[in-house]
Amino acid sequence: MDKLFSTTYTVERLNDGPFGPYLARINDAVLDGVASGYASLTLKAHVQLLAAFGEWLSAKGVDLGAVQQETVEEYLSFRIGRPDPRHKYALILPRLLDRLGAFGKPALPPTHLEPIIADFARYLAHERGLAETTVTSYTGFVRQFLAERFGVEPSVPPALSALTPPDVTAFLLRHARSLSHGRVLLMGSALRSFFRYLVLRGETVANLSGAVHKVADWRLQTVPKALEPEQVRQLLRHCNRRTDVGRRDYAILLLLARLGLRAGEVAHLTLEAIDWEAGEIILFGKNRRVDRLPLPRDVGKAIVAYLRRGRPVCPSRRLFVRARAPHDGFKSSGAICNVVQRGLRRAGLTPPRQGAHLLRHGLAKQMLRRGASLAEIGQVLRHQRVDTTAIYAKVDLEALQPLALSWLGGAK
Repeated sequence: MDKLFSTTYTVERLNDGPFGPYLARINDAVLDGVASGYASLTLKAHVQLLAAFGEWLSAKGVDLGAVQQETVEEYLSFRIGRPDPRHKYALILPRLLDRLGAFGKPALPPTHLEPIIADFARYLAHERGLAETTVTSYTGFVRQFLAERFGVEPSVPPALSALTPPDVTAFLLRHARSLSHGRVLLMGSALRSFFRYLVLRGETVANLSGAVHKVADWRLQTVPKALEPEQVRQLLRHCNRRTDVGRRDYAILLLLARLGLRAGEVAHLTLEAIDWEAGEIILFGKNRRVDRLPLPRDVGKAIVAYLRRGRPVCPSRRLFVRARAPHDGFKSSGAICNVVQRGLRRAGLTPPRQGAHLLRHGLAKQMLRRGASLAEIGQVLRHQRVDTTAIYAKVDLEALQPLALSWLGGAK
């Protein structure tokens, strides 16, 4: 902070207030901010905000350890004159306090559900090899099921052996109608895994996974939504590769279009995932599966252009990072879908669906037109089940025309 401020006034304000014991942590936070790409003026504003908040706490006689969300809201009303959750102070101050470990949090009431959930999560991650996002989804459904059956905060450990098929059916019926089809399928998978886990651990004798009713799978009822080759070219042409963001987005869209990668796979690519000598991309997929895909020349050139003239200098090992500070890697597949949606808007394209799978489906459709078999498409897209690839049989309209029956009315 000595390099950040030309005078010691702000540092003295911090030292004299409740943030005095946290000066070392504040300095570390400033160093982390520099490494994450924050500008000096932004970091100065953050430190000055802490100093002003500390003075206000001292004037109010509030101890830092007693600070709650209500305290922050009261200060913001004093500072900006109105409650506005979108104001920069309302977004920054809680993050700064949490970063310092100085934000008082109410003690959570003891619950006997968390040890069960934690052990189930370890089972899913270490014994089943499921991805972190899947583990989070599964444990969320199981926590909700147990809380509704035994109470949110049971005073004694829940009797898991007392679970019955009607409990499972009632839970499914309560929530199935309010969830999307995909979420209902995921909920069923989570409960089946949990009941098998209970039998494996000896918590129950009866395996209740059979009580989770099957949900109709309508994946094959529609034709996959895909971009045509000319639309893909139009999408790529509208990336402004003279800017840092444009070079990044162009490389992302090429990966989706040329290799058919999933959005989550692109988001979690690391610098080490590119084997430049072998000309390959290494993917770590579901169930700890490792795939090596060839790196097309145009995709490699796009990635190199981004690394040399677009990627911010930062400690993150993710291949694609945020353009604005903090320069962290994308957190989820949603960020990649946002890149696709922005690209579609720039190109003036309005398909019925606007996710990253548009480009994956487009690649499969193009391969099918060029004579590739469904088995070959499944290998390129790394499908684990044949019926996942079977949906693409419906997009080959020319091959399906001879199978169509003549119209009974005699019209051509």
